[in-house]
Amino acid sequence: MDRLRHGVVAGALLGALWMVVLSIILAVAMSFATGQGFRPSMLASLLWGGGLGVGLIYLRAPLWAGIVPGGAVILAVAGALGVGPVVFAPEVSLGLACVLSAALGGLFGVTHVKITKDCAPNALTRHEWEAAWIRFLTGFGYIVFTAIVLIPFYVMVMTSLKSQQALLQNPLDFSLDLSRGWDLFRSYSELFTQFNFGSYLWTSFYIAVLTVIITLLFSIPGAYAVARLRFRGRAAFSRSILLVYMVPMIVLALPIYIVFSMVGLRNSVLGIVLIYPVTTIPVALYMLQGYFRGLPSEVEEAGLMDGLTRLQVILKITLPLSLPALASVSLYVFMIAWNEFLLAFMLLDDPSKFTLTRGVAMLNSSEIPRQHLMAGAVIATLPIMVIFLGLERFMVKGLTAGSVKG
Repeated sequence: MDRLRHGVVAGALLGALWMVVLSIILAVAMSFATGQGFRPSMLASLLWGGGLGVGLIYLRAPLWAGIVPGGAVILAVAGALGVGPVVFAPEVSLGLACVLSAALGGLFGVTHVKITKDCAPNALTRHEWEAAWIRFLTGFGYIVFTAIVLIPFYVMVMTSLKSQQALLQNPLDFSLDLSRGWDLFRSYSELFTQFNFGSYLWTSFYIAVLTVIITLLFSIPGAYAVARLRFRGRAAFSRSILLVYMVPMIVLALPIYIVFSMVGLRNSVLGIVLIYPVTTIPVALYMLQGYFRGLPSEVEEAGLMDGLTRLQVILKITLPLSLPALASVSLYVFMIAWNEFLLAFMLLDDPSKFTLTRGVAMLNSSEIPRQHLMAGAVIATLPIMVIFLGLERFMVKGLTAGSVKG
C-alpha cells in the first residue's frame, strides 16, 4: 500500500477518473444544448486522463503557464482526429469538435492541478494521499449533485418552451429557438387561460398557509409539554411522535378515502385542510421539542416567579425566543403541503377545487401536448424554489439552533 501512495500513481488514477467525469458532463451538456450527438468514450477518457495526469504531476509551478494551453492543444488535436475523450457525431463540425476538446483539456488541466496540488513525483504521506482523494470526491460530489438537480430542471424548462412541431421533429433537442420571441411562453399563457392554473395556484397557496397555521396551533403546545412538563407517559409519547409520520401514506390511503366518503369530506377543500396537518404535525412536534429543550429553563422560571401564567410564559418568552425554529418549521410544513400529491389526487375530483399538483397530474394525458405538462411542472416548482432560497437561512438557523443546549 505504501508503494501505491506515490505522486505519479495519484496523478494517473485521479486524472483517469476525473477525465471520465468531465467527458460525461461535457457530452451530456452539449447533447442537451445542441440536440446533436455527443458521446463519452470511457477507454479514451481513462487513457488520456491517466496520461495527462502523470504529465501534470511533473509540470508544476515553473511551467504553470503552459499547462492549460498545452492540455487544450493536445485534446483539440485528439478531438479533430476522433480519438479524444468525447466522440462526436458526423453532423458536428470539425471546428466545434476542436473547440470543445480544447475546452475540455483546459478545464482538466486547471482542475487536476487543484486536486493534486500537494502531490509531487515522489512518495506521498498518508495525509497528502487522502487529501488529494478528498478533493477529488468533493468535486465529484458537487458535479453529481448539480447534474441531478439542474439536468431535469433544464429539460423541464426547455421542453415547456418548445413548440409542438419542434417536439415531434426531435424530442431530444433541448436547444432554444429565440426567433419565436414571446411565442416561447405560449404554453404558460394557455395554462392560465385554458386550464385554470391561476385557480390551482391560489388553492394550493391558501391550503398550504392553513396547514401551517393548524400545524403550529397543535405542535407548539404539544412540543412544549413534552419538553418542559412532567406527566405520565411523557417519555413514551416523545419517542412515538414520529411513528405516524413513518407509516407510508399509501397504507392509509384506502381508509382515508372510505371515511371521507362516508362523512362527505371527499372532493372538498375542507377535507384536504383537515387531513394535511395529520402528515405534518408529527414532524413539527419532533422538530420543536428539540428546540424547546435547548432553551434555558431559567428564563421561563423567572417569568413564573414574576407572576406570569404558563400560557403567558409561552406567549411572551418561549415563542419570541423560538422564532428561528418556528420559521424553519413553517417553511418545511409549507413545502410539504404545497408538494403533496397523493391525498389531493385521491380525494379531489372537481377541477374547480384542484390543488396545483392535482392540476399538473391532469395534464399528463395523450390529448394534451407535453410542453403544457412541463410548463405546469415549472409553475409548480418555481414558487416553492424561490421561497426556499429566500428563507433558507432561517430554516438552517432554526434547525441548528437547538442542537447545542444554551
